[in-house]
Amino acid sequence: MEIKRADFVTSLPAYRDFPGRGLPQIAIVGKSNVGKSSLINRLTRRNKLARTSATPGKTRLINVFLINEQFHLIDLPGYGFAKVDKQEKARWGKMMQDYFEASDELLHVFCLVDIRHDPTADDIQMNTFLRQMGIPFTVIATKCDKISRGARQKQLAPICRALLVQPWQIICFSSEDGTGRDQLLEEIDKVLTPEEEPEDIQDASDLSDEPETVQ
Repeated sequence: MEIKRADFVTSLPAYRDFPGRGLPQIAIVGKSNVGKSSLINRLTRRNKLARTSATPGKTRLINVFLINEQFHLIDLPGYGFAKVDKQEKARWGKMMQDYFEASDELLHVFCLVDIRHDPTADDIQMNTFLRQMGIPFTVIATKCDKISRGARQKQLAPICRALLVQPWQIICFSSEDGTGRDQLLEEIDKVLTPEEEPEDIQDASDLSDEPETVQ
């Protein structure tokens, strides 16, 4: 697929109805400063669609984007920012849990991790939560331009061990040079147009219109 149109819809302090709700949704999660906004901007080729900030933990709302008038990207608050007090962290956690429990339109989650670092306890907790909820997800290793191509496989190993995925299931992504953009678009296309299960083949004996002859 190709993204021809991308629009900001709204920011929500808690998940509720919003204009256009009912379309399929793909959510984006990850720790603060992992590059969620940069990924959205690169994916849509709109540099200022999602606001980026040098200050981690700034995104404290659920941001909704309409893509191709076909589905919604849901940018959830970044987690794991140490300078936020426990009360605020608890509020963020409840906001995200309420979203996952209330969004009937959610089809898939993109879990962002920084390829340069091992997944954090918060990353592992999110991974476990999605598995327990039965929510399909894909791991996106961001900032892959910061390391050499040869080092990527080595850096993916601890991510695979921590999040219980295989290397070929991870999409390496760079918002700087566009690495992984096409692969991510293909993944979105698969999510929105799942393969149809083949219909059961009817037994040949049931297809005959001729009555059975009694010997």
